[in-house]
Amino acid sequence: MDHRDPRLQLVHLLRGITVELDLLGAEFAARNSLHPTDLRALIHLLDFDRTGTDATPGRLGAQLGLNSSAVTAVVDRLERRGLVDRGHDPRDRRRVLLAVTDQATDLGWSFFGPLISRLVAAEGEFDENELDAVRRFLQTTQSVLVTARQEK
Repeated sequence: MDHRDPRLQLVHLLRGITVELDLLGAEFAARNSLHPTDLRALIHLLDFDRTGTDATPGRLGAQLGLNSSAVTAVVDRLERRGLVDRGHDPRDRRRVLLAVTDQATDLGWSFFGPLISRLVAAEGEFDENELDAVRRFLQTTQSVLVTARQEK
């Protein structure tokens, strides 16, 4: 592929963004004595909440690529830190549901909030059509990445 291809340039930009986000995540994890897997678990749990998806240990394990005993260890660590609550589904008491606590949300906002605010402000430079195109591009990219990971 020609390195001057604008599509390949987008891939390189995404890689650069990924590196920067990974570095920020690593700094957040280090500052808060979190294992990188614990941070990824919190992100997935927040995403479940945002999309109205029941956060079960099995679903979390599937997202993290971990077996049930490893998920239990992650959830135990997060629960001990007061970052995750584990409770029973009111519709089926046998089923465990996970939820991020307000403490975890506050911790995340204290670190990432200023960055999120700057990103949202920067998005103000784009009109709705441009934002729609970026949104479609990022959704497509995420879908391709999820599929690639699942095929491994």
